[in-house]
Amino acid sequence: MNFNTVKFLISAQTLQQCPDDSGCEVAFAGRSNAGKSSAINTLTRNNGLARTSKTPGRTQLINHFEIEPEKRLVDLPGYGYAKVPKAIKAKWDRNLAEYLQNRNSLSGLVLLMDVRHPLQDYDQQMLNWAAQAGLPVHILLTKADKLKRGPAMSSLLGVEKLLRDMDPGYTLLSAQIFSSLKKTGLQELEQKLISWLDD
Repeated sequence: MNFNTVKFLISAQTLQQCPDDSGCEVAFAGRSNAGKSSAINTLTRNNGLARTSKTPGRTQLINHFEIEPEKRLVDLPGYGYAKVPKAIKAKWDRNLAEYLQNRNSLSGLVLLMDVRHPLQDYDQQMLNWAAQAGLPVHILLTKADKLKRGPAMSSLLGVEKLLRDMDPGYTLLSAQIFSSLKKTGLQELEQKLISWLDD
């Protein structure tokens, strides 16, 4: 599977505007400042694919990217950013929940968290919902270049302990550290995506 050839497919405001619910897709979700768009751009080796912004909360639509026919990456609206007006935030939350609960082609969720501040309230909500739905989740602890290796690994171990408590068999939940800047963990992320998209 060649992530270098990924191309933009469509932006959707609602589930009804998304592409046909067939094939396989993996969604990227996370707080608005978790580095979601940067991770997608690093994965696809295309800095202009997912729009990055110094203003968190820029991604307000469900953005679909095609890897190959019937295999897609999805960039979901960022959540948990306080400066967004409440009415807009409520609408995003609704669209996000509807997509996650009703999308049959969704094979897995990459949940991005800043390695320095993992497992915030919204992150826990996403994890709990995914666990109830039986949806596999791979946590990407981003911005690992901001920490020395010791503290980054300590953060990872803390997250993995919580995941083992939630998923004793460790079959649905996994985690890794990642840096878009230094491309740390890129190969591990690729292997996880391939395992979900080829399943």
